[in-house]
Amino acid sequence: MKSVFGLVLLGSIVISSPTLAQEQSLNIVFPTANYQTSEEKIFFLGTAPPNGEVLINGKPITRSKGGHFAPNFPLQLGENLFTVRYQNQERQIKVTRISSLPEIPKGLAFAKNSLTPAADIAKLAGELICFSAIAPQDATVSVKVANQTIPLLPQPQQPQLPSNLAALTGNNQPKTQSNVGKYEACTTINAAADVGQPEFQLTLNGKTITQLGEGKIKILSPTQLQVAEVTVDAGVARTGPSTDYSRLTPLPKQTRATVTGFEGEWLRLDYGAWINRKETRILSGAVPPKTIIRSVGYRQLANATEIVFPLQVAVPVSVQQGDRFLTLTLYNTTAQTDIIRSVDNALISRLDWQQLPQGSVQYTFNLKRNQQWGYKLRYDGTSLVLSLRQPPEIRKNDKPLSGIKILLDPGHGGKESGASGPTGYLEKDLNLVVSKLLKDELVKRGATVVMTRSDDKEVSLGDRQTIIDREEPAISISIHHNSLPDDGDAEKIKGFAAFWYHPQAHSLAIFLHNYIVKKLKRPSYGVFWDNLALTRPTSTPSVLLELGFMSNPDEFELVTNPSEQKKEASSIAKAIVEWFKSDR
Repeated sequence: MKSVFGLVLLGSIVISSPTLAQEQSLNIVFPTANYQTSEEKIFFLGTAPPNGEVLINGKPITRSKGGHFAPNFPLQLGENLFTVRYQNQERQIKVTRISSLPEIPKGLAFAKNSLTPAADIAKLAGELICFSAIAPQDATVSVKVANQTIPLLPQPQQPQLPSNLAALTGNNQPKTQSNVGKYEACTTINAAADVGQPEFQLTLNGKTITQLGEGKIKILSPTQLQVAEVTVDAGVARTGPSTDYSRLTPLPKQTRATVTGFEGEWLRLDYGAWINRKETRILSGAVPPKTIIRSVGYRQLANATEIVFPLQVAVPVSVQQGDRFLTLTLYNTTAQTDIIRSVDNALISRLDWQQLPQGSVQYTFNLKRNQQWGYKLRYDGTSLVLSLRQPPEIRKNDKPLSGIKILLDPGHGGKESGASGPTGYLEKDLNLVVSKLLKDELVKRGATVVMTRSDDKEVSLGDRQTIIDREEPAISISIHHNSLPDDGDAEKIKGFAAFWYHPQAHSLAIFLHNYIVKKLKRPSYGVFWDNLALTRPTSTPSVLLELGFMSNPDEFELVTNPSEQKKEASSIAKAIVEWFKSDR
């Protein structure tokens, strides 16, 4: 399987160098044999010597000067057979398109794994509890729970939203999906109880079956709620109970919050976020965490300003950045503040605060400049410490990056091969080549350069983030080369792209993208806000660059050309120098 940004290996045959394409004759990298997809179309990625024709199902396809190809073909549901020919060589490839719709049972049965809740859940008394099932059309479906029998009703058509990756191909419009066979209804239970498993009932043509749901239901008493404490350095808070939901500000270790519900392995916390229970422990007998706050203190360090918020208990927090401000919200907190000492430094012009409804206090740091250089959050006992990094010193000499530390992250490595080009050349190798060239260019300009890897070894995403937080570079840049999801138009889609997550990295991402597109006359794929592991660190402005598409035959030839790689490395280094010099 493959994915955008080359985060997962495209496909089969591995060739150590793009220059070997003509020696390997017909080579099909993607799709692999007996490939399965739910998309309506798919592209073929491969190469053959440039002389002669490559035929797919008897029709000649367009190829690049080097003989590479990436044509796109529609798929029908079920098996799709393709014959690829080059001179006397032939490859048979089967691609199976599977339906994204659930299969409706033809007899007296519920569809497999269709009963929800599918995992144990807990709700507060009076909250809606919803049930669903997939069953034959014209069936009568109900569920029995807590001495209630609730009819489940057939649902009308509704839009089906594409995955987040659809935004990267421009095909992100909702599609109408038939809900034939889907039955749903909701109810409330007003008393605390262990309700157990709901019992679903289906009647069709005078016959009836019953089936217990997979998940048990518990109704929580508001006077007996548990308290969870975060046990990892940065607990991942989300908007809902799975990794499909968006991330919120990570919760520092020792954060405590009341658990107001759960779904499977996910706990719902009192301020609205969800966290996986494996990142917490339950504190037996603890009362719901609430605190007051009075004063706020400052500590000036060599490279940062620390702001200390003395609290009675470590409560949940969130951070919002913008131009010339950083806002910190403390939940389950009531202010008893009469005095705040002003501090004059290179970062902060003024601190404002306000009490918000539902027990939150918000602190807004008005900053002297737009550009922010990173922050860290931690609990020291029950005091929250916010560390704001000072800007790096820009020295005016013949080495403009002198004294500035820059971290380069060559994407993938080891078993994590990344994307693949039409010859089988792997993204991990290309990323490392360009990163080393870029390092040399930055060192020439005086920078101290730290690499997350300098050879072909596997470095986990978590370890890469740890290196960034430990090294505290002025900026962090992750180097990648792009690819497409199955239905992408690989012959047409190409270009340079930059990705950012925190506002402190936005200026850098925009600047690098615009500089390279203009100076090297590269096509633009765009600048994206994206929730990527190497854009998420808060301790420094962190961007991820996609230098071009390995899935595009023409751009693959460009990004693997040694002279173009040197130009690119030099231009990125020049762009970094200009960004540091610019007025931010």
